[in-house]
Amino acid sequence: MSEHLAVKAALKAQRIETPSWAYGNSGTRFKTFAQDGVPRNPFEKVDDAAQVHAFTGVAPSLALHIPWDQVDDYAALADHAAQQGLRIGAINPNVFQDDDFRLGSVCHPDPVVRKKATAHLLECVDIMDETGSDVLSLWFADGLNYPGQDSLAARQERLSEGLRTAYDRLGGRQRMLLEYKLFEPAFYATDVPDWGTSFAHCVDLGERARVLVDTGHHAPGTNIEFIVAFLLGRGRLGGFHFNSRFYADDDLMAGAADPFQLFRIMHEVVRAGGLDASADVAFMLDQCHNIEPKIPALIRSVLNVQEATAKALLVDADALAQAQRDGDVLAANAVLMDAYNTDVRPLLAELREEAGLDPDPIGAYRRSGHAEKIAAARRGGRPAGWDS
Repeated sequence: MSEHLAVKAALKAQRIETPSWAYGNSGTRFKTFAQDGVPRNPFEKVDDAAQVHAFTGVAPSLALHIPWDQVDDYAALADHAAQQGLRIGAINPNVFQDDDFRLGSVCHPDPVVRKKATAHLLECVDIMDETGSDVLSLWFADGLNYPGQDSLAARQERLSEGLRTAYDRLGGRQRMLLEYKLFEPAFYATDVPDWGTSFAHCVDLGERARVLVDTGHHAPGTNIEFIVAFLLGRGRLGGFHFNSRFYADDDLMAGAADPFQLFRIMHEVVRAGGLDASADVAFMLDQCHNIEPKIPALIRSVLNVQEATAKALLVDADALAQAQRDGDVLAANAVLMDAYNTDVRPLLAELREEAGLDPDPIGAYRRSGHAEKIAAARRGGRPAGWDS
């Protein structure tokens, strides 16, 4: 019974951040698909995020993407979030959609363009100050399409300089998370292509710089849980962008493609104490819902992360450690599989009822009529999307 209570306590404390861009229109690389009721501004994105939190109880923050979520008064946006029971989470600069960034941003060979990119990073730290955000989440599309196009070594030096400028501007409890991606949009070389590159830059910068692991940004077959274990062991795991992928960076619902992988990742997090508040690991979604309705898809993703976490918490750590010491391969694997094969949905339903929530969040949302309400109310104006 005490173990049962400990699992519940850990799940109650877990927080999963949703991304503002997941509420807007999105699509494939060929087309953006429109949906009714999509928010038309960041304030309406906050309203939608509040629905996800209201039905799950564990999603109290919303990540912003700048300038997609640009407003005249960020303090007012933060106040609006607070009134909805939310807070503003990670601030994500966009240095990949301006024409000036065709050959890169902070790694660009032209110092004028680099200065423009760095100024935007600093602007986003200002926004952190205004909104109370404590995470600057960085992803760079910088890279090369052809051998000889630019100096690989020089670009790393420029990257270091740009990161240092932004890092030195951070204050209080603010942190920098540096994301990596194997490829795209660069075809020959990417300037932050893997966790090792991100890790090396973070070590150079200081304690408040950590690696951000996007679960869709790896080559097929990559052992992501090894990366997670390594970074946790060195205190450099800053957080996650959870999503699923079948081929490349699909940004599908977390746990949709490989729920067992999500469980293995969360097992390493639990094993190393990564759920503890002192670990400062940010659990964030990074998804674009192309054909499915936005709010239910985000609710489903939150539930998937919860289920993977619950199963990871049920791993018998003592039995696993004993089997590992004994070199009993089958027994050790069985301990993990027993936890993974446990149906944790009744436990999570019980947890929600204890918190005064409906045990079936998606069903409750559908019954609420909110989707029909926003479809009717949000007519006119420009719906939010990838470019706004």
